[in-house]
Amino acid sequence: MKHLYRHLPAFAIAAFAGLALAVDPAPYDETADAQTQVKQALARAKAENKQTMVVFGANWCGDCKMLDGEFKKSALKAVIDAHYVVVKVDVGRFNKNLDVVKPYGEVIKKGIPSIVIATPENQLLYATNGGELADARKMGESGVLTFFQQLPAKTGRKS
Repeated sequence: MKHLYRHLPAFAIAAFAGLALAVDPAPYDETADAQTQVKQALARAKAENKQTMVVFGANWCGDCKMLDGEFKKSALKAVIDAHYVVVKVDVGRFNKNLDVVKPYGEVIKKGIPSIVIATPENQLLYATNGGELADARKMGESGVLTFFQQLPAKTGRKS
């Protein structure tokens, strides 16, 4: 029994390391060149005949993490993949990449996550200026799915 206790700290460290590896990576790349990422997404959208969805958020934001998780679920992933090229932009504590936010207006003023839909030429089609997704956790899975199922009609896309 004495030998077991001697190895307990090593087991605990190994267990915590395993948990850390099992956690999803942060949804927003805090070191990314957001301007370049948006330009690449716009070019890809043009090549794929889709619209661009720019998702503004931050890794500290619970609603942003929830929305990112929903994007990975099959029902919502199918809707998103059919219509959009998605790029996620880290806005930190509303103090980062504001040069990327500004051309789309006051899109993060009422909270994050926030999205804009743009043509491949970067013409704004839709923005969540009213904080429509800022309470994504309260909306729940079905509310988020409904929001995105209705989005193509708001942006001129046929479902």
